[in-house]
Amino acid sequence: MLLQHERIWITGAQGQVGSAFARMLDTTELDVLLTDIDEVDITDMDAVRNYAEMYRPDCVINCAGICGPAFCEENSDLAYKVNAVGARNLSVAARSVHAELVQISTDDIFDGRASEPYNEFSTPMPVTVYGKSKLAGEEFVKTIAPKFLIIRSSWVYGDGENFVTQLLRRAETENCIRVPGDQLGAPTSADEVAKVIYRLLEKDAYGLYHAVCGGVCSRYEFARRILTLAGKNTEILKADSAGENGHPSYAVLDNLMLRLDDIELPVSWEEALRAYMNKTRR
Repeated sequence: MLLQHERIWITGAQGQVGSAFARMLDTTELDVLLTDIDEVDITDMDAVRNYAEMYRPDCVINCAGICGPAFCEENSDLAYKVNAVGARNLSVAARSVHAELVQISTDDIFDGRASEPYNEFSTPMPVTVYGKSKLAGEEFVKTIAPKFLIIRSSWVYGDGENFVTQLLRRAETENCIRVPGDQLGAPTSADEVAKVIYRLLEKDAYGLYHAVCGGVCSRYEFARRILTLAGKNTEILKADSAGENGHPSYAVLDNLMLRLDDIELPVSWEEALRAYMNKTRR
């Protein structure tokens, strides 16, 4: 049960999923530790172990990472250092204090060439540095952490910079925006990912889970819905450019393990987007 955890440490606490989960825990009586790179650099093994030994969390939620595919291609060593070595360091620290580790991962560990949704039993085959580094992080977690949850999601948006905020900013200055019509995925709000984390911890679950909102759309369809909800009249044109931004052309995940374990599924991507837009008053 989640309430059996007395102290939870969230790394990357200012990021989209980290901040969403931190808000969710505001309503609990748990002792929540929030850190980002300024407080604890997860690539520094000594810093990570010292922090864990000092505060002794019984659950670590790793939301830290570098997620820009293009940036990762140009900075591959840094991508592996944060996404893989950082996950290794947290796994070692979690083991040293007997803590559970929750690792946030991505659809980019697949090659994007499938014709049906990837489930937790699909074979990973990353083609980008970002995907390869995140998969390496998963492997470290599985081999080192005493108890773990790995949660993969896709097209995540929440606090800070994301596809939604970038599109709306462009709509303020551009009359026409081109968006890929051949990239398919399931846009997922960070709030919905946070809810899944909570439900899994509450159930004392273990292992690998996919957590995406229901339904499938293209980047083009996603963009049109965003602008409609925001009341913008900017023209959206469909571009055939799958993969040009570094993301797989087919990024659809199947929440198979959530269904098999009878865990409540995230809402549809349309409902989640509407809630996000209403909350942020965009």
